[in-house]
Amino acid sequence: MILAAGRGERMRPLTDTTPKPLLEVRGKPLMQWPMEALAAGGFTEMVVNTAWLGEKISSHFGPKPLLNGLLALSISYSDEGHDFGEALETAGGIVRALPRLGEVFWVAAGDVFAPDFAFTQASVDRFAASGRLAHLWLVPNPAHNPKGDFGLSAGGLALNSAAEKYTFSTIGLYRAALFAPPYCGIPAGNPAGAKAPLAPILRAAMDNELVSAELYAGPWTDVGTPERLLQLNTPR
Repeated sequence: MILAAGRGERMRPLTDTTPKPLLEVRGKPLMQWPMEALAAGGFTEMVVNTAWLGEKISSHFGPKPLLNGLLALSISYSDEGHDFGEALETAGGIVRALPRLGEVFWVAAGDVFAPDFAFTQASVDRFAASGRLAHLWLVPNPAHNPKGDFGLSAGGLALNSAAEKYTFSTIGLYRAALFAPPYCGIPAGNPAGAKAPLAPILRAAMDNELVSAELYAGPWTDVGTPERLLQLNTPR
């Protein structure tokens, strides 16, 4: 699943007429980077959630895009804007799309730039065999998030409390059971359009040692401001 429903308030005025995931980074839409990386790993069936200017995303890529003339994808769109008038936040959007997702699935944000991240079947297999409910990739804390989000134990568990915390990259593997009781009370498919953040669900599962994590050391940017976008597009 590619998350692409946010308004991108901090990116205004750029996002007044263009959804943030379609802003170009190094010659292609920002969200196309994780889409291509997923396809390169063999994950070609995707769900993209949309809200703000979502019709521009679906019209740009369509249901079966051919990226770079090589990577053929099959995309279904979860149009939260059309169905409910606004984005449902991360967990609300995932639960809305849950009937279209498998028992184990990737989630990546469409506004994060991690050009070297590899989505591999081996990662999926390890996670599926672990019995845990989520596996997160953490990154060193950027300047805009100096305190980090989650800790990491020596045994590879994500921690709520730790002396050293890292930033959640937004890239993760999930089991559908995480989005069901006791961690999430929204009915599958989120028929009422309930809005819900992801962090409280993850933290509750962490308390039961059901979330694993690892560090990712490759280049990573949360493209949250025009300045960060400009930096990525400035030749070095």
